[in-house]
Amino acid sequence: MVFGVQEITPDMANSMKLISKKCFLRAIQVIDRFNVQKLALEAMQEIRIKHRWEAMDLENQLIMTAKRENRANIPELLPNGDSVKQLLARSSYVLYKSREKWSERQNERAQMLFGSYPDIKKAYGLSQQLRGIYNNNNDKHVAMTKLAHWHRNVEESGFKNYNTLLNTVTLNYQSILNYFDNRSTNTSAKMKFMNSKTKK
Repeated sequence: MVFGVQEITPDMANSMKLISKKCFLRAIQVIDRFNVQKLALEAMQEIRIKHRWEAMDLENQLIMTAKRENRANIPELLPNGDSVKQLLARSSYVLYKSREKWSERQNERAQMLFGSYPDIKKAYGLSQQLRGIYNNNNDKHVAMTKLAHWHRNVEESGFKNYNTLLNTVTLNYQSILNYFDNRSTNTSAKMKFMNSKTKK
């Protein structure tokens, strides 16, 4: 057991949290922001992937119909030259980025995607709202209020595939909020010691 560690940032696995609690008795557990954001991004991408499978099924049906009728199947192209299937496939990277980091071509693709799939637009907005909470808040109490608003927005979205995300946030709520005390992450591999002279 180690008593000098003030803060530790394990992932959200129960085994890691249990080990951390037993080994670092006085340490405050902090859920890394990137673990939470990753879940939100994955939930958003699930919606895009679902639409992509639907587009692939439709395209296959059109190809088979064209073959039966002994004619060529000419896919409908969007103004940027993408087919619907291509639009959904090529938008994956765009959805990981914030709007201000989009290139002109990526912005064009995103607008076509959002125009055709309002649910993807809504899911993207939720992921960006969460990112904004982490990026723009240093006050734990302000972050708590904004996180509660985000939680309500997710509930009202009606996205069933977000249930795992909401349950995870609920179960780890205090540890998630602890991030805003010192903004510690696993990526910095930062552990604070009460005794600065403590050495391995």
